[in-house]
Amino acid sequence: MKIPDKIYIAGHCGMVGSALLRALEERGLPKPITATHREVDLIQQAATVRFLAAQQPDAIIIAAARVGGIEANRTARGTFLYENLMIASNLIHAARELRIPRVLFLGSTCIYPRLAPQPIPESALLTSELEPTNEGYALAKIMGLKLCQYYREETGLCYHSAMPTNLYGPGDNYHPQNSHVLPALIRKFEEARLANSPAVTLWGSGTPLREFLHVDDLAQALLFLLALENPPDVVNLGSGEECSIRELALMIKEACGCRAELKFDPSMPDGTPRKLCDTTLIRQLGWKPQISLRDGIAATIEDYRSRG
Repeated sequence: MKIPDKIYIAGHCGMVGSALLRALEERGLPKPITATHREVDLIQQAATVRFLAAQQPDAIIIAAARVGGIEANRTARGTFLYENLMIASNLIHAARELRIPRVLFLGSTCIYPRLAPQPIPESALLTSELEPTNEGYALAKIMGLKLCQYYREETGLCYHSAMPTNLYGPGDNYHPQNSHVLPALIRKFEEARLANSPAVTLWGSGTPLREFLHVDDLAQALLFLLALENPPDVVNLGSGEECSIRELALMIKEACGCRAELKFDPSMPDGTPRKLCDTTLIRQLGWKPQISLRDGIAATIEDYRSRG
């Protein structure tokens, strides 16, 4: 099955959406439908319905979301729950009502229980408690996933979901409080290098294990899934490799050329102790990532520096 011609990318200005635009252009595929937040507010149901009714896409990739790191998630759980829930439900339900044939919803591996078996299989969903620091975001993504699954069962429309692991790459958010761990570390070490700081102190113990996937690898995986005639309801997307926060920090410190001493503050939260997703299913389907973490970090540092 070929990739649909008329694709609407919800969230095209974000890191994932931008990567999808690059991937489609590289393949010589038709330019997708896009709209900024000012053009259509996906949190508003009526506006979402009007937009989709006017555009009539063949497929929707839902990459739009409110995202952030531990601090943003834990201090605004209600906001993260509400906005992500409304984006997901408005788009998926409107698609069903308009009989749009294909929806690919992006969640996150944070949907899985805090103490899920490692590596985390898709079957671990809803088997125990979530990580409290990002529970609001995770609940919204679970609801979107389930809405796709249930509407697929009810209507036969091909609505399915992908759960990427921690993402990084061009177009990332480097905000000092609201970014994810990898871009936050790039900013910290670059600022320390430029200021010739004697030390950099990071939150937590440095022991949690994390898996990272370059956003350009993710974009290729999403197009791969969109071309499958009968994709799984839910599939993990990850590198299948993990490293500790300490190892990641040292890797970024070296790549930045920063000489500051690395310190940790164990009084601050670590988040989930380990989060490696089981990528057996996607690899059996025929996809695997191509960008190594070291190469990806080097390119992402250049992206950060290019922003001035």
